[in-house]
Amino acid sequence: MRLRLVPENTNFNFFRFARITFGASVLAVIASIAIYFAVGLNFGIDFRGGTTLRTDSTMPVVVADYRAALEPLELGDISIVEVNDPTFDDDQFVTQVRIQAQEGEESVSNTVINSVQDALRTIDPEMSFPATESVGPKVSGELIQSAIYAVLGALTAIVIYIWLRFEWQFAVGAVAALVHDVALTIGIFSLFQIRFDLAIVAAILTIVGYSINDTVVVFDRARENLRKFKTKPLVEVLNLSANETLSRTLMTSGTTLLALIALLVLGGDVIRGFVFAITWGIIVGTYSSIYVAKNVVLMLGVKRDWSGTKKPTGNQFADIDA
Repeated sequence: MRLRLVPENTNFNFFRFARITFGASVLAVIASIAIYFAVGLNFGIDFRGGTTLRTDSTMPVVVADYRAALEPLELGDISIVEVNDPTFDDDQFVTQVRIQAQEGEESVSNTVINSVQDALRTIDPEMSFPATESVGPKVSGELIQSAIYAVLGALTAIVIYIWLRFEWQFAVGAVAALVHDVALTIGIFSLFQIRFDLAIVAAILTIVGYSINDTVVVFDRARENLRKFKTKPLVEVLNLSANETLSRTLMTSGTTLLALIALLVLGGDVIRGFVFAITWGIIVGTYSSIYVAKNVVLMLGVKRDWSGTKKPTGNQFADIDA
């Protein structure tokens, strides 16, 4: 017996409330954009600038203890990441502590760095700091610019791919779904002021890839059915295609979400923002592949024959026997 999350022959009417679902998606995108401009993003050190300290200790790293030692200094966003390397000795434990640039300063001052070192030495008096690096506002600004170019480049490449493989209506639908997913992800990060750094940019690019994969699967089945059912209304063909790929969509999304939820709960603070972004992106990406992408295709309409040839229609004497 094969495991099935949904019955083999489902017949859900995904387009019964097409206007409501598509309208809700448009309103959600507009709200996300408004929240972004009204509240802004809580940029991490990568985009704000700051200083990274490398620590070297003979005691095992407990991130919670590091945070507790630095909390009284009130330095804002602090990132603590343990570094693992096979070349390290058995009693060598290394971390990277990143501190955001303080208000009105080009980088973290020596006084603040000394305070951080003194606070961390309360955990291990023998702790050393072999390296200190600073990221200035200019570099962080360039990182923001590069992140924007990366996302726009990915979207452009996807548009070209969909346009060449399908029809322009499908490309527009795919882009609308991707804009929906990216906008809602940025909106929720802005609304809850979750730290936004380069890891989140990587998560957004992952969301774009996952979402377009799900959309292409549905589009590919729709194209097959459009050739198979040439007289069936477009809305029925799209609805049939969504039902035929429903089991695959739920299986793929469900198994991925199981792993992500485990990481979200047990993965710790270092990767929580990244995992949350991908989890949210998979949820909205699965939704948008049907309720956004296909709604756009339905509104634009598509031609029903890609063969490039038309069946001869004959003339007024075609049915007369010689």
